[in-house]
Amino acid sequence: MTLSHRGILFLDELPEFDRGVLEVLREPLESGQITISRAARQSDFPARFQLVAAMNPCPCGYLGDVSGKCRCSPDQVGRYRGRISGPLLDRIDLQLFVPRVEREALIAAVDPGAESSEHVRSRVTAASRRQAERAGKPNAQLTPREIERDCPVDAQTRGLLEAAMTRMGLSARAYHRVLKVARTIADLAGAQALAAGHVGEALRLRELDRGQI
Repeated sequence: MTLSHRGILFLDELPEFDRGVLEVLREPLESGQITISRAARQSDFPARFQLVAAMNPCPCGYLGDVSGKCRCSPDQVGRYRGRISGPLLDRIDLQLFVPRVEREALIAAVDPGAESSEHVRSRVTAASRRQAERAGKPNAQLTPREIERDCPVDAQTRGLLEAAMTRMGLSARAYHRVLKVARTIADLAGAQALAAGHVGEALRLRELDRGQI
């Protein structure tokens, strides 16, 4: 984790890691540092990284595939996904199902309607600048008090959030993380204020919480 400081820590086949290893990720994802204790000594190391992880939707890997090859039972799928604890999942802001790329699209390689890397880079740079000017830090590092200040919502959006918390069983931590993602979506769009659309998109990006995977 500390070797990934200010970078990306990528974990492939996430449920295959030992449960104890995965649980150690929780505190560094919040604090940005990791503490190692050995006998009478204790050392703190920087560990502010971006966690990116990949996993199959089920043990065989074919759940949801158009081929219909999956024969996993609901219990098998539940046990497989249960290897990732709720508290760790809470700390993963974006949870997306990526379907298998069809052969024709793979051969074509380039989507003529896709946004260019140059355009994406310019939007990300502009959004990062807005965040630095507003709070002096990225949205991901906002404290709860700073979230209240920088992510105010109107009555309609608050109602959407309250309904989502009840329906999806979101924790307070997940609630704050949804707001930070929504603030980032608004920044990427160049919007000054959060709108229901930004919050709705942030909620749609938590597919495991929504039971959509």
